[in-house]
Amino acid sequence: MAVNVIRKDVLFEPDSSRVIARFLFTTEERSLELISKILALTIRQQQEILTQVLRDFSKRHRSISRIFEKHFGRLSPLFDKLKIDPGTLTTTQRVLMGAYFTMEYSIEAAAFFNPSIVEDPDQSELSTGEKRVILSFRATGEGHISSIIFRSGIINKNNKIAIEPPGKMLESPEQVKNHTYHKDSFQRKLQEMRDCSSLAYPIIMKKLTDTFTYEELKRYVDETIIVVHNDPESLVLLNEIMWLASSHYEMDFSVDTAISERVIFPIADTEMKGIEDARFVKFTGDDGEVTYYATYTAYDGITILPKLLLTKDFYHFKVMPIHGEVAQNKGMALFPRKIKGKFAMLCRIDGINNYISFSENINVWRQATLLQTPKYPWELLQMGNCGSPIETPEGWLVITHGVGPVREYVLGVSLLDLENPEKEIGRLSTPLLSPNEKEREGYVPNVVYSCGAMIHNGSLILPYAMSDYASTYATVDLDELLAELKKSGKND
Repeated sequence: MAVNVIRKDVLFEPDSSRVIARFLFTTEERSLELISKILALTIRQQQEILTQVLRDFSKRHRSISRIFEKHFGRLSPLFDKLKIDPGTLTTTQRVLMGAYFTMEYSIEAAAFFNPSIVEDPDQSELSTGEKRVILSFRATGEGHISSIIFRSGIINKNNKIAIEPPGKMLESPEQVKNHTYHKDSFQRKLQEMRDCSSLAYPIIMKKLTDTFTYEELKRYVDETIIVVHNDPESLVLLNEIMWLASSHYEMDFSVDTAISERVIFPIADTEMKGIEDARFVKFTGDDGEVTYYATYTAYDGITILPKLLLTKDFYHFKVMPIHGEVAQNKGMALFPRKIKGKFAMLCRIDGINNYISFSENINVWRQATLLQTPKYPWELLQMGNCGSPIETPEGWLVITHGVGPVREYVLGVSLLDLENPEKEIGRLSTPLLSPNEKEREGYVPNVVYSCGAMIHNGSLILPYAMSDYASTYATVDLDELLAELKKSGKND
């Protein structure tokens, strides 16, 4: 029997007017010429151009002159080549140069999809039956570069979400590369990624101390390049080392930003082509402390790297790669608490089946056990998870996706044993949600997809994307769903 699903009339659509100011760099040769051209302008011309730029863009960005100066600061190597001391330049010249090396980027012009939902850390000033929630989305703009964006809302006792109007003054975080690396784990991850037989490998490993910073590693790599500059394999390895190191970082957003104005845009080299499908979960430790985690996939145009994002307040975020043999594919989803003293993770290491993994270290995953294989016609091509498992008295509720004929993506539901989640105790034989006529047209047709759901007032609250273009949400009565899942387990 099909479970009753109530589709809601809330629609999250792309808004091309939401832009961030990105650093713009073409080539070194063109950039050197541009700096020389700007300095050749008269002082009056420089001031007039800057005045017009500030008039045009100051209302589109918070502290646009600060952004221009930040981008100017990234030009230091060019000034060294021009033998110019940046300290001798006027404020007008610095800000104007930063403006020429800036571009606006419409973060969600192409798509606004793959949502997840979690409880907001702030649950103050609410009425009975209400809960403040944070929704995350994958936003895609020019060049199909993906970022993580947020919306805040309140869900009432009738399961209707009132979304706070999004702000227009979008802000990227300040990047802080203050991670301390441990040689053993760094070396293991590097060996997982590639062959380490080049000349540079023993040289750089000898230089590394037991712990080191990003800046120290950069110095060791620069020193090694001098020795092995004629060996292509060594240069590739050293580039991979810096690529891996750049995937650790922390970031802070200004406290005067609304959550809808905070954009997690690709920062590291590992992410240059996008941050995909963040699966947020409210994780409660054994001591009761709450941390919000999100597993996501970083993509540099060639290689994918599973990564872990963590925050307690959605202002300060820490990012680190996920290590281990299991961390080789998309779609990792963390359980919201430990099970028998270990972290637990859903994963899909072969791109077809669902697996489960356990670890004592949240970002090191070595082994996985096969959990589910495609069973029904609508999932025969492949299956995967649609976010972290949700704990219920009857078991772990897992939203899955299945791919069937004509590459149609549908959502299913499974139930896993609470204390032994390697055991499936129920699976719907029919899809919970399939794309209807309104949902099947979009950037990628015939797809419904989610990155995380939650339970509220006895209902499953399920945000989902429609054909990789826009998003909405639906609700399902929890008792009805669990009854059908338990019945399916008995039928098997």
